[in-house]
Parts: sequence; structure tokens; C-alpha cells
Amino acid sequence: MTARFMTMQDVADELAVSLSQVYHMVRSGELPAIKVGGRGQWRIERARLEDYIEGKYAETAQWVRTNPLIDRDDT
Repeated sequence: MTARFMTMQDVADELAVSLSQVYHMVRSGELPAIKVGGRGQWRIERARLEDYIEGKYAETAQWVRTNPLIDRDDT
């Protein structure tokens, strides 16, 4: 069974980004997370990460639709 919550490092590894990028996404509210324990360690629910990824796919698809490649001359 897959763990429900992931550490910030787990998320960084999963997204192939730096740990500082994950902290920025969490602190800015872009990626939902919770603080747990006496030392307030961040945890991201796997389902929330999957929602985030799906949202990024939709956002990227929209960007591609509105920014098509047009008659580029690659020579």
C-alpha cells in the first residue's frame, strides 16, 4: 500500500525538481500541504499532488492551444 502523505523530498524526487522549488510551491499556496508534529514538518497528501499534476497538464494544454507554433523557418 502506498503511503498517504509524502515528505517534501519525496515530492521533489517525484517531480524531478529541487527541494527549494517544492518549498516555494507550498509556501506560495500553489501546492497544498500540511504541517504535522511538534517541529511542524511539511507533508503533502499524494492525492493532492496528483491533483496538482493534473492541473498542470490542463494549464499546459491551454497554453499550447493559445500559443501555437506558426510557420517557423528552422533554417
